[in-house]
Amino acid sequence: MSLTFPNPSRFYDEAGKRIRFVGHDGMFQISFSVAADALSKAPSGTATAEATYLAAFDTASSCIHDIASKAYARTRKSIYVLTAADFG
Repeated sequence: MSLTFPNPSRFYDEAGKRIRFVGHDGMFQISFSVAADALSKAPSGTATAEATYLAAFDTASSCIHDIASKAYARTRKSIYVLTAADFG
């Protein structure tokens, strides 16, 4: 099976400074997160940081899902953290 992203849910993890989302490979759920600084240069800890990061994720979701799929195809783990290096 291939990785899909049928659930558009995502959330900002303030403690980890990342956006979390999930993909599915058949019945298996794969956890992904994207470092917030890979998406936006919003100053963390501000009232608008979460909204800015989530908006940046939504704008780039197709690209993010492509990068997540490529990472999953290489190693097939259950948890991934994508950083700015993955987008370069």
